Amino acid sequence: MTLNRRRFLGAVPTLSLGLAAGHAHAQYGAPASSAPAPVTDYDTLVVLAGDALPRNPAAEPARLQALIDKHAKPVDSYLAGGAVAELEAKFSALLGKEDTVFMPTGTLANHIALRLLCGEAKHVLVQQESHVYRDESNAVTTLSGINLVPLAPGRAAPTLEEIGAAIERAEVGPYPIKVGAIALESPVRRAQGATLRPELVAAIARQAKEKRIGLHLDGARLLLMCGMAGFDVKPYCAYFDTVYVSLYKYLGAPFGGVLAGPKPLMARARELRHLFGGTLYHAWQAALPALDALDGAEQRYAGVRAAGERLLAALERTPGFTVRRVADGSNLAVLEIAPQRQAGLEERLRAANVRIGKVDGGKVTLGFNESILRRDTAYLVKALAG
Repeated sequence: MTLNRRRFLGAVPTLSLGLAAGHAHAQYGAPASSAPAPVTDYDTLVVLAGDALPRNPAAEPARLQALIDKHAKPVDSYLAGGAVAELEAKFSALLGKEDTVFMPTGTLANHIALRLLCGEAKHVLVQQESHVYRDESNAVTTLSGINLVPLAPGRAAPTLEEIGAAIERAEVGPYPIKVGAIALESPVRRAQGATLRPELVAAIARQAKEKRIGLHLDGARLLLMCGMAGFDVKPYCAYFDTVYVSLYKYLGAPFGGVLAGPKPLMARARELRHLFGGTLYHAWQAALPALDALDGAEQRYAGVRAAGERLLAALERTPGFTVRRVADGSNLAVLEIAPQRQAGLEERLRAANVRIGKVDGGKVTLGFNESILRRDTAYLVKALAG
């Protein structure tokens, strides 16, 4: 299938189709510089910030056209068929779930999952630092009357004891309240990308199953955990009834996410998606880039993690740098830079076509994405250290 390129460009704002390099700095852990250096070569650009591969927005229409040309029938109709259906099937296989539903936003995906898991038991345990609790404008409470109970303030993960105590407070007493669901985010954006270990998730899942409580994973950045010791996507997701994964944070899509779970539940999720105004006329524009990025994603992100570890280890051996790792971290670490190393840093990075976040008080949060695979460790150390 070939679209008229002129009509396509006239109908769709170029910047809406992809992520510019500067967008990487807007993601968690990487405050934007006030005047970022201009990018002249996106093909070799390394951005040590954010989750997404930096892309030239001017090249996005051509990239989308190439993806269209690879698919005989890419176009969906109201999110049925085409690339959307192919993407849903691919995610079902990746996550080990019976069915997957395209969602226009992660907020809607999390909301629908919790509404379905709760039923009439409108009481959900969440991490205080989670996206559901901190970044979704009380959507599940306002629109579905669900009470969110925050746990683990200032930390990524609640303990089993915290969860057990919260369940007991709700369910034991003169006026018992049934806990309908537990929502867990991993990695946790507001905890510098810290993750929940598989053994902790397994223990929480056992606790939830004993109490007949649904378990939802906000796995927006789930694939960033690839390469971690003891982590595999499918076994990790098996502990959860429903799983959300983002398409735009690191899979090259301009918007969207997916919600996966049992077939009957996902059939109802499609109904609720429509009820909340989320049945878009087309979403192939998001599905095609995500489909393309999903091929080999687990291996690539394991490679990103390994490359990040090599860089951090090399910087630890380099005078003038101190590395502060995040416990159970995903793709972030804090780098402390001595004054002598800060001298000329911006010029060195510009010359090497490498970008980092803003250095504040001698510290910067490094974030690792696929662009780190474009250069070897020695090249990046030289760009940082001189």
